[in-house]
Amino acid sequence: MQKITLFWFRRDLRLEDNTGLFYALQQENNVLPLFIFDKNILDKLEDKADARVEFIHDQIRNLSEKLKSKGSSILVRYGDPVEVYKSLSKEYELQAVYTNRDYEPYAKERDQAVDKLLGEKGIPFLTFKDQMIYEPGEIFNGSGEFYKVFTPFSRVWLSKFKEDKIEPLPSLNWKNLYQCDPMPIISLQEMAFENTDIIIPSNTADEELIRHYDQNRNFPAIKGTSRLGIHLRFGTISIRKLALKAAQLNDTYLNELIWREFYMMILAFNPQVVDQAFKPAYDQIPWRNNEAEFEAWCKGETGYPIVDAGMRELNTTGFMHNRVRMIVASFLTKHLLIDWRWGEAYFAKKLLDYELASNNGGWQWAAGTGTDAQPYFRVFNPESQTEKFDKELRYIKRWIPEFGSNKYPKPIVDHKFARQRAIDTYKSALNS
Repeated sequence: MQKITLFWFRRDLRLEDNTGLFYALQQENNVLPLFIFDKNILDKLEDKADARVEFIHDQIRNLSEKLKSKGSSILVRYGDPVEVYKSLSKEYELQAVYTNRDYEPYAKERDQAVDKLLGEKGIPFLTFKDQMIYEPGEIFNGSGEFYKVFTPFSRVWLSKFKEDKIEPLPSLNWKNLYQCDPMPIISLQEMAFENTDIIIPSNTADEELIRHYDQNRNFPAIKGTSRLGIHLRFGTISIRKLALKAAQLNDTYLNELIWREFYMMILAFNPQVVDQAFKPAYDQIPWRNNEAEFEAWCKGETGYPIVDAGMRELNTTGFMHNRVRMIVASFLTKHLLIDWRWGEAYFAKKLLDYELASNNGGWQWAAGTGTDAQPYFRVFNPESQTEKFDKELRYIKRWIPEFGSNKYPKPIVDHKFARQRAIDTYKSALNS
């Protein structure tokens, strides 16, 4: 039986500046990379033409090609991770398993179960920080508690980042890779998934775009955002390299990366936010949850052009501009009084860059149920948002060809009426 060490790829699908892989190749011999298509995650996906699964599959093929050039391969399995490790421990003499930490509730449960199984067999399970600059537990307030408000958290984060002088890792020690012939990769079809025609943005950080990010990021008709979300989600770009570049080029862009870590920290310390309001009192809100209105929102047929353009962009491309995400989320939760969890679940199905912590944090921010310090009576006005950010209607006309004709629907609800209804509903629920 062959003695090997496994490096388990998850949300870190790259060879360069990969912490767990770096230490595996520094400290062990015969390191064989592994990826598990996790049935527990994949079985929950309703749409089998899911561009994210196809993207992961493509990245595994890319990794396989790169490892082949170094005389090695990647072992690919499909199943429940605990069952996969039971099988692997019979096929190989496992010296250790290295991996990078994940902070979502399911991931933590999965890793505890794998750790327990391996521990019973005397196999070390070694985990490393890789997808965050500062993981949950590294930044606390003066009382030793996690920050519940973004601004003080961001100040401490920035101060620490400047002091710590974060650097990418040096080159990898390739000679410690397990030398073997290329191993087969399971096809999408074998897992009951299909190819899609959705185009994935590049993982190259456009320096000019980042340099002007603060000036351009709010205008959906222009390419003012980096679209690197999917690459951060699956680790095809290094957060260390991106944060260092952002620190040199644009403070506003760096601030967005800090928001990402803030929401990951909130989720790690408050796993209940997956299906409960961060502010528990807000679970008393009596949502209307009109299914026909929700359907109109999903299809981009509310009669509010900026909302409909955003939803159609999402349905067509798997992407929605960041400013528009706030507008459509505010519209669903405030104008229609539909539960933020419905909107969050829809985004989770559709967004290429879907990431639980940020999606949950963004939706709760829009609904007023989350960490935002603003009062609940902030209700975005779609018309004034359009006037500010799509004055020439370029974005709207791109996604709504029937705009201005009698084919475009009338507004589903009057703004003034809806705003007052939302404020009254929230006020009544919170004071009851």
